[in-house]
Amino acid sequence: MNLLSLLRFIAGHPLNAQARFAALSRFARWQFASRILPAPVALPFVNGTRLLTSNGMTGATANFYCGLHEVSEMAFVLHALRPEDLFADIGANVGSYTVLAAGAVGAQVVSVEPLPATFAKLADNVRLNDLSGRVSAHCCGISSEPGELRFVSSLDTMNRVALPGEDLPTLAVPVVTLDELCAARCPTIIKMDVEGHELPALRGAGSLLANPALQAVLMETNQSGMKFGVSDEQLFEVMEKGGFQPCDYDPFERQLNKQRSPQMNTIFVRDPDMLSAQCRAAPRFALVNGSI
Repeated sequence: MNLLSLLRFIAGHPLNAQARFAALSRFARWQFASRILPAPVALPFVNGTRLLTSNGMTGATANFYCGLHEVSEMAFVLHALRPEDLFADIGANVGSYTVLAAGAVGAQVVSVEPLPATFAKLADNVRLNDLSGRVSAHCCGISSEPGELRFVSSLDTMNRVALPGEDLPTLAVPVVTLDELCAARCPTIIKMDVEGHELPALRGAGSLLANPALQAVLMETNQSGMKFGVSDEQLFEVMEKGGFQPCDYDPFERQLNKQRSPQMNTIFVRDPDMLSAQCRAAPRFALVNGSI
C-alpha cells in the first residue's frame, strides 16, 4: 500500500469517522517516532492491551491508526467470544488476534505461526500482555496431514507455503492438522490466515468442522488460493457442506448478515441468529479511538 492509499484508508476507516484528524495525527507521530527509536514500541491496543510494533509492521500499526485494522472481523471476535471459550488463531503473525482474544476478552487461545522470526514477535506480545497462562503458541504450519512443508520467508505478513520451483528464500517448517492441534478441545471460533493454503488446512479439520462446538470460522476469501489452483468457490463448498453459512458482520449494529461479505474475508457461521444475539449481549471494548 503506497502512502496515498494508506492515508485514504486511515481517513476512510469507519472507526475514524468522527476523528479523522486525530487518526492522521497518530499516523504522523508514529512515522516520526518509528524512525528515531532504536527498539520496538508497545502501542496501545484494546482494553489496556498493547502490541510491540516497529517500522514496517503494517497490520500492527494499522491497529494504532484505526483502533481495529479489520473492524468487522476483529469486532466479531471481541463480541462473539466469551472468557470460557477457546479461540484458534491460525496464521497469527505477531499476534493481533491472539492478544485481542486472550487479552481483551480473556478467552483461551491456541496460536499458530510457522515462521520462527515472526513467532518470536508473537511470543514477545504474549509475554508483554502477561498472557502465557491463556495462550498456547506453536511454531508450525497447518495442512491436510502432518509432515513438513517449505514456506516463503521474505514476504513479511504475506509469507506462505512455497510454490514448486519458486525463486524466493524459503524455510522448512513442520506442519500438523487442525484436528491434531485441537484434539483436546474444540475451538469456539477459528481465525485462519494462511495465504492460499486454506483448502489443505480445512481438509485436515474434518472432525472440528463436524463438531457443533465450533461456531464460526473467519477465513480469507480473496482469491489467494488461485496460485495453488484453488478457487474461493471450493472453500465455500467445504464450509457449506459442514453446515456453515457465509456472513458479513456489522460491528456497530452487532448483526451477522447472511450474505457473502464484500470484504476480503468471510465469517462462516453455524447459527447466525444465535451468534448475533450473543454479540449484542457483549460489553463494549475500549479502543485507541473510542469504543465498540
